[in-house]
Amino acid sequence: MCVRSCFQSSCLQWAWRTAFLKHIQRRHQGSHRWTHLGGSTYRAVIFDMGGVLIPSPGRVAAEWEVQNRIPSGTILKALMEGGENGPWMRFMRAEITAEGFLREFGRLCSEMSKTSVPVDSFFSLLTSERVAKQFPVMTEAITQIRAKGLQTAVLSNNFYLPNQKSFLPLDRKQFDVVVESCVEGICKPDPRIYKLCLERLGLQPSESIFLDDLGPNLKAAASLGIHTIKVNDPETAVKELEALLGFTLRLGVPNTQPVRKTMEIPKDSLKKYLKDLLGIQTTGPLELLQFDHGQSNPTYYIRLANRDLVLRKKPPGTLLPSAHAIEREFRIMKALANAGVPVPNVLDLCEDSSVVGTPFYVMEYCPGLIYKDPSLPGLEPSHRRAIYTAMNTVLCKIHSVDPQAVGLEDYGKQGAYIPRQVRTWVKQYRASETSTIPAMERLIEWLPLHLPHQQRTTLVHGDFRLDNLVFHPEKPEVLAVLDWELSTLGDPLIDVAYSCLAHYLPSSFPVLRGFNDCDLTQLGIPAAEEYFRMYCLQVGLPPTENWNFYMAFSFFRLAAILQGVYRRSLTGQASSAHAEQTGKLTEFVSNLAWDFAVKEGFRVFKEMPFKNPLTRSCHTWARSQSQWYPIGTRSYSSVPEASPAHASRGGLVISPESLSPPVRELYHRLKHFMEQHVYPAEPELQSHQASAARWSPSPLIEDLKEKAKAEGLWNLFLPLEADPEKKYGAGLTNVEYAHLCELMGTSLYAPEICNCSAPDTGNMELLVRYGTEAQKARWLMPLLEGKARSCFAMTEPQVASSDATNIEASIREEDSFYVINGHKWWITGILDPRCQLCVFMGKTDPHAPRHRQQSVLLVPMDTPGIKIIRPLTVYGLEDAPGGHGEVRFEHVHVPKENMVLGPGRGFEIAQGRLGPGRIHHCMRLIGFSERALALMKARVSASSCA
Repeated sequence: MCVRSCFQSSCLQWAWRTAFLKHIQRRHQGSHRWTHLGGSTYRAVIFDMGGVLIPSPGRVAAEWEVQNRIPSGTILKALMEGGENGPWMRFMRAEITAEGFLREFGRLCSEMSKTSVPVDSFFSLLTSERVAKQFPVMTEAITQIRAKGLQTAVLSNNFYLPNQKSFLPLDRKQFDVVVESCVEGICKPDPRIYKLCLERLGLQPSESIFLDDLGPNLKAAASLGIHTIKVNDPETAVKELEALLGFTLRLGVPNTQPVRKTMEIPKDSLKKYLKDLLGIQTTGPLELLQFDHGQSNPTYYIRLANRDLVLRKKPPGTLLPSAHAIEREFRIMKALANAGVPVPNVLDLCEDSSVVGTPFYVMEYCPGLIYKDPSLPGLEPSHRRAIYTAMNTVLCKIHSVDPQAVGLEDYGKQGAYIPRQVRTWVKQYRASETSTIPAMERLIEWLPLHLPHQQRTTLVHGDFRLDNLVFHPEKPEVLAVLDWELSTLGDPLIDVAYSCLAHYLPSSFPVLRGFNDCDLTQLGIPAAEEYFRMYCLQVGLPPTENWNFYMAFSFFRLAAILQGVYRRSLTGQASSAHAEQTGKLTEFVSNLAWDFAVKEGFRVFKEMPFKNPLTRSCHTWARSQSQWYPIGTRSYSSVPEASPAHASRGGLVISPESLSPPVRELYHRLKHFMEQHVYPAEPELQSHQASAARWSPSPLIEDLKEKAKAEGLWNLFLPLEADPEKKYGAGLTNVEYAHLCELMGTSLYAPEICNCSAPDTGNMELLVRYGTEAQKARWLMPLLEGKARSCFAMTEPQVASSDATNIEASIREEDSFYVINGHKWWITGILDPRCQLCVFMGKTDPHAPRHRQQSVLLVPMDTPGIKIIRPLTVYGLEDAPGGHGEVRFEHVHVPKENMVLGPGRGFEIAQGRLGPGRIHHCMRLIGFSERALALMKARVSASSCA
């Protein structure tokens, strides 16, 4: 609902506050601590950290358990285990180290869930920058509390990280006092830690308010006379805190700032116009602020005589043809007011440029929430999903409006909408072009040749995205749809595609923030495919096949808009303070558009009915791909799900865009991880491999492993047929994993970082397929967790070991042991100090049938008799720290229970291990070859330019 007048607004606020205060008084009647509600007796606010300022461990655990297929509640139950003497509480009192805590905690979790729990991954996620972010509503509240002269403090049960720094991902400058359990050796709910905090604040208990999310902590504080607020939701807690303090903890008008000098408008003439329009008499001042939202038309907040208004105008200066059509915005919002589409109440359109310098219109201010960050930080996953569902629903409402019924039948031309749009945006781009962008040139040529054959015609918003919607403050309901400048009659799928831009943009994108580097499952946000299917289901349409075209066009249009903003920034006309940054962003977005064009080309190519595949030529496509799209910079994004029927026939997935949505999302996550973490680390890792310390594992590799675990990019290799319950791995087929393997292959270090490197992958698969439960518990679990490495000892110097039947190493039975003797070489990974297991292949019965002579033993590397002779080099490279060792096994005694599958089964085991490994090697080599080719092309291009 729009605010009709300040009087109505004040009455509602007063009624709400009065009711709320009575509610608080009823809850706490009889306690002397609650007698100064709304007064000034409170002099400090004390905050807990987890669950109040940042997400709680329990909340992080719930999402992590779903992602890692751990029984729900395992982490929380293990955290509470043992009470004051449990590992969690001792860890927070700094009585045990992070390593000791994780060891005990991991054991507890594994015992409770009866499965291996990668607690290192949970701990990495809990302490990661991606999760440990302060809730914006709390940051704003702290700022307002301090501005009123009150003190602030943090009183937190937290712990020391492995680097010996305490886990406090907050700006300490926000607080007058910081009290941490690990520093003090005392944890809440011990009364001593509360008294210590009050002592450092210099206050009595009754002068402070304490916010926490746990009942025992609040009870202990209340027993001392501290006023308490239980935090179930940060937004609600801030409202309760506002009522107690007696002043607002929110800034006056969200998303506004003082009017920038280049955007100033004459107040006197505007005031006179508004007084005549509204029929009011006032001598009071006109308050004017500028919204920081929007890139096109400057928008202002106005307060005059208890009226809250919004003014939206054209920018000054010479404008591009047909751009900034505020007249169309005014008309469509006026028409939709009674059509079931939530829009602001527009009051008047003024085309007289003498009032503020350009034409403008005025509407009533609609209070509510505008989510500028599409990842919706601070909200629960279910709330995020509800927000996107509401967004989808209101888009369906827009598209269901009958243009003729609301008087908009002439609002745009009927038919041929997309061809006109392509021409319009090409023209707009050309008019604002400042330099040649190759991707834009390719798109300008490609788009007219790939237009959809069939198009519906409805009202379209033209710029439909989350930050153009005003939401109800307390429920997922759209109160108003803003920014109708680009609205017309056209193809509704343009709106659907445009509303998915954020799915493919990074969170660091400065103008239109995205979340393609986030885990959508963890966030609770529908993937683009699900969002699209949701729309189609509501409007009764089958999913379109050429979704990639719509995404290509949407990004092309965004690139043209950004170019226009950049051009205006050069003359000081742009509305946004970030406009000057958009110059370099245009090329980035146009490359994204071209990515989708390439995928659409693949789709069309695969659907062509080739009757004679042996004689067809792919030369043209290959040439265009190599000429137009550098292999080293490919970026595959989500597309509608491949046909289940096609998948069930076993169709070969030849490119990532044909993978299922979950696997495509995993591919994107891995790609982003490579770009953000792996490639930048390569120079340091290469230096380490060339240093005197090369035979020791790189600490950076270990750090990146933890990051990969936290991102869910861990143990991707185990095939679904070997692990159908997805107990150990990601549950991918070999075909699905092949594409991820190719991507990891572009860096020599990525496979190990993701725990997907040979020979460990083959050995882990061997244990999954053929190992006993005892063997799995001893060897498989440490390998899966990345705490150990392994090697596979088959190849011998005296025989052609590519045929495993030729091996000569002996395995002889003796009492309760097997005794092995043999000479092996090219044993990859055996020199690594982390190598704890050797999977050894030898002959148990030379007289048995040729393929029943061999057996496989699991040999601990600390067994006496294993003698490493030397590392072997390949083209002069040692491949430290794993290396390729020459090694002798001399009278090595191995317990009989270490035999795999049984005597004589070695060749069978080797063949089962070999198949997937060959595919993995090939795909990694393809990725590495693509990287090499891209580097060569870059070198040639740089040389030719020089």
